Amino acid sequence: MAVNPASHAPELKVETEKTNSGTIVRATGRIILETSTKLESTLRDLMPEGKRIMLDLTSVDYIDSAGLGALVSIYMHARRTNCALEIANPKQRIRDLFNRSGLGPVFEGDRFDVFWESWSRSD
Repeated sequence: MAVNPASHAPELKVETEKTNSGTIVRATGRIILETSTKLESTLRDLMPEGKRIMLDLTSVDYIDSAGLGALVSIYMHARRTNCALEIANPKQRIRDLFNRSGLGPVFEGDRFDVFWESWSRSD
């Protein structure tokens, strides 16, 4: 009797934190075809609320082409809604992906590495 291995669904955990400076969105996991919709809808829902959102990619290990497309879509939506979207702290391999795809200058802005004191916590 053959046993089907349990399929392991890819996970993406998304947490948000409101601060005095805006909203921090911390993503953990992989931004891929199966998970990119979750990230995109979370960020789009936050854009009408705030004018500044930081997407922290510290704990994102991998982004595929669908995830990259979702980030472009999110970025374009932010521009249309006059929301300042910052992408922060990507791992080197993700920076390399941004640069190879030609999106490094779009996502990078002045810097990728965020100095957290500029995103002071709200009490």
